[in-house]
Amino acid sequence: MIKYVIPFLVAFFLTAIFAVFLIFIGKKITWAKRFSLRHINQGKAMRLGGVAMILAFNLTLFLDKNLVIERELAGLMLATGMILIFGFWDDLKELSWKKQLFFQFLLAAFVIFCGVKIYYFTDPFGQGLISLGVGASFVLVVLWIVLVINAMNWLDGIDGLSGGVTLIGALTIFFLSLKPEVYQPPMAIISLTLAGTALGFLVFNFYPARIIAGTTGSMFMGFLLATLAIFAGTKIATAILILALPLIDFIWVIGERMRNKKSIFKPDQRHLHHKLLELGWSQKKIDGYFYAVTLLFAIIALNTRALGKILTLTLFVLVATFFLFWINKKTKKA
Repeated sequence: MIKYVIPFLVAFFLTAIFAVFLIFIGKKITWAKRFSLRHINQGKAMRLGGVAMILAFNLTLFLDKNLVIERELAGLMLATGMILIFGFWDDLKELSWKKQLFFQFLLAAFVIFCGVKIYYFTDPFGQGLISLGVGASFVLVVLWIVLVINAMNWLDGIDGLSGGVTLIGALTIFFLSLKPEVYQPPMAIISLTLAGTALGFLVFNFYPARIIAGTTGSMFMGFLLATLAIFAGTKIATAILILALPLIDFIWVIGERMRNKKSIFKPDQRHLHHKLLELGWSQKKIDGYFYAVTLLFAIIALNTRALGKILTLTLFVLVATFFLFWINKKTKKA
């Protein structure tokens, strides 16, 4: 067990150290506090959290003697380096949605080239596996990675939210990696490294945040949750269940923007956490709500098969839809 605990602690302390250093540096440079319509901090916190996380995550993996950096892992680490460069550029200048989307597709294509592929998935109505061809695998991986990246980006609207969900998601993948039918010790190390990274970031990101993830951090967290779900025995259904609330909110917001004839790419405050704030919920209460739902589904995901996950997700979609309708009604009256 010590081989898993050490990378967790190393990632935690490295992230915290880098965060302290970047907070100090960020106070000296005004662009680190770039205005963001989506995040309610409105430019009050440093947008350098992603830099601390990526540096700590990669350094931890590089130093870990229990990991062999083969093609897939090397591709994963290089991809996070690409995120660091592009995300830092966006946090500095705020790039157009077209450039961001193009980069996300490029990123997904790159990791596919490095070996991140979906060859099959479990048949939810039987005992066998459903195989995928090369073309179908490519499309599915690209859409999955881009979807989760954007859902996590949109989730990063209040202090502590995206980091907390990432922490729970990473711990879930860790436990999943140690299950007998999966058993992937390297994946357990990587996922626990992500968990330590997220926790180190959260120390400075809980309300009131001194540092926020920025584009760099939200893209990093979304990308890793998406790709680690593929690595961990192609557990896409598990990841969908864990990220059910952010994904449903993501789809709901797109629908609202389309109904109101607004650009689906333009940041606004239509997200669930913004509406809960409007109803008078505190940031800590909203964090607690998202954490509780995510943790509940993580437990369900670890203890059910594919069909059980699908039935749980279907029920939650129905409940969440009614809840969002109710929230919309209440906020319009407020």
